[in-house]
Amino acid sequence: MTHYSTSMNARSTFKLINGVEIPVIGFGTWQTPDGEVAVSAVKQAITDGYRHIDCAAVYGNEKSVGQGIAEGIKAAGITREQLFVTSKVWNTERGYEKTKAAFYKTLADLRLSYLDLYLVHWPANSKQYTNAEELNRETWKAMIELYLEGRIRSIGISNFLPHHLEQLFDMEVQPMVNQIEYHPGFLQKENVAFCRQHQILVEAWSPLGSGRVLQDKDLQRIADKYQTSTAKVCIRMALQNGVLPLPKSITAKRITDNLQVFGFELSKEDIELIANMPESYGSGLDPDQIDF
Repeated sequence: MTHYSTSMNARSTFKLINGVEIPVIGFGTWQTPDGEVAVSAVKQAITDGYRHIDCAAVYGNEKSVGQGIAEGIKAAGITREQLFVTSKVWNTERGYEKTKAAFYKTLADLRLSYLDLYLVHWPANSKQYTNAEELNRETWKAMIELYLEGRIRSIGISNFLPHHLEQLFDMEVQPMVNQIEYHPGFLQKENVAFCRQHQILVEAWSPLGSGRVLQDKDLQRIADKYQTSTAKVCIRMALQNGVLPLPKSITAKRITDNLQVFGFELSKEDIELIANMPESYGSGLDPDQIDF
C-alpha cells in the first residue's frame, strides 16, 4: 500500500506516466447549479488554495465554471498555468469526430486555450452497443490526436473497468488517469490494483460517498480520535492510499474545510479498518450495465 505523509499540502502533486504533475486534491463541480452558484464556488475554491478544478460537459455548467476560473485566477493572483483543469467527453459524443467536436465546445465554454486533462466519461458497453469496443477505440483515437497536437496535456478515462482499459492498451498512447467512484465502503480494490500495475493514476469521484457514509459509526469513531470530521477522514484516506480525491461542495465553509486535510495522518490501523469495511455504500452505477 502506498503511504503519503503529512508533508503533503494543497500544492503537492502526483506525477502522471507522461511526467505531467497533477495537484493531489481537486475541486469537483458535479451537481453544482449553473450560474452564480457555480461561479462563486469555483472562484472561492481557487482563492482558498485549490489548484485543480474538475468539470464535465454533462454537468451543464461549464460556462459558469469557466467564469469562476477566470475570476478565481485574478483574485488569487495566479496564472492559468498554475491551475490544473479537467473536463470529460459525454456518452452521446463518443466516436472520433464527435469527441473532437465536444472537446472544442468544452474549450470554448471554459474560455481556455488548452486543457490539462480530458477524460472519456464512461466506457461504451455491450449492453447498449453491438460495437462497444470499436466505439471506445474511436473515441480514444480522437483523444490521442488532441493530446499529440498539444491541445491537452494529459488524457484518461473515467469509470473504466480493467476489461474496458485492455481495449486501449495496444494504441499509441495509454490512459494516464482513471477517475472512478471511490470512498469508504466502495474502494474498487481490484480496479485500483490493475490501474497501479499499469501506472494509471486513480482519481476518486464522490470521495465522501453518500450521506450514509458520513454517518458510519466506524468512521465517526476514527474522526473523533483525530478531532476531525468524517468527511476529512474520507479525503485523507484517499490521499494516503495514493488516490486523488475530488470533493465538491457549494457551501463556503465546506469548500474551505475539505482542503484542511494536511495537518493530520491516519494510522495504518485506521487505514486498514476502513479498507475492511463492508462494501455497502456504492452508488450502484455499474459501467457494464448503465444505459445512459
